[in-house]
Amino acid sequence: MTNRSSLSVVVPVFNEEPNVAALAQKLHDALSASGRDYEIILVDDGSHDETWERLQEAARKHPRFHLIRFRRNFGQTAAMSAGIDAAQKDVIVTLDADLQNDPADIPLLLEEMEKNGSAVVSGWRKDRKDPWINRRLPSMIANGLISRITGVRLHDYGCTLKAYRRDVLQGVRLYGEMHRFIPALCSWVGGDISEIVVSHHPRRAGKSKYGIGRTFRVILDLFTVKFLLRFTGGPMQLFGKIAFWFGGAAAFMLVAVVANRLFGPHGAEHIYLIKRPFWVITPFMLLAFCMQFLSMGLLAELQIRTYHESQNKPTYTIRETFQSPGG
Repeated sequence: MTNRSSLSVVVPVFNEEPNVAALAQKLHDALSASGRDYEIILVDDGSHDETWERLQEAARKHPRFHLIRFRRNFGQTAAMSAGIDAAQKDVIVTLDADLQNDPADIPLLLEEMEKNGSAVVSGWRKDRKDPWINRRLPSMIANGLISRITGVRLHDYGCTLKAYRRDVLQGVRLYGEMHRFIPALCSWVGGDISEIVVSHHPRRAGKSKYGIGRTFRVILDLFTVKFLLRFTGGPMQLFGKIAFWFGGAAAFMLVAVVANRLFGPHGAEHIYLIKRPFWVITPFMLLAFCMQFLSMGLLAELQIRTYHESQNKPTYTIRETFQSPGG
């Protein structure tokens, strides 16, 4: 990567009509002063207000704005994926449209990336301006859980302000709420990750799209990421281990029943294990579970191969696009 990398800024936007004008101005001011070749990609995720009209006004006023409009609301991950797919420059920076992320911090991310040769630079909202109970506390719990399970330790997975080398993002497909796991997915392909403190501002206009209910969806996606990071190359490693434990328990119980019958005390007063329903039925149930997990592992192997060989299909549909006059 050269010392003056070109830059694509990707911003998912949903119902941010009051913030669009200020966001566009701040992005233009920060990037035009950087001396870099850049483009700004704003993805309207099916907004219900006048966000699209405000975005078009901003694109007419400022150069290098590229707008994408979804047919309906597909979610932040899909919007980010569309922006990444459209990006053409060396480095891709993502940030939120609510102005809680500061576009003026973008050069800091690039400086950190070029200084250390990092593939990913993640922002850390160390002095976060959000409510404690429903925003900061769930985020702290989620950050600790994600760091532990993925093995990629970051203070702030939820901070959208991040910079990625474009070549590292190639081939990373995003679903559900998985945009926050991009650093972990990048580490899977060997990308170095660093973290710097960035500014964070309270929301001044509009309504937050985040809530504590979103935390549960993140946790569910975390299981998917763990599977992708560890078992995508061979899901039978996971299902086979579970099948092994069920099969081992079944074998142990069958051996105990046979040993009790052959070598246990004799006499009419003794009740052999083979006459106890638990010791007769349970081993065969465990064997059934063993076969079930082996079958699931085989099916997962077939699905993984289909996944790798199938055509890439986007998780969104675009209604229209708009380009700043003159590019």
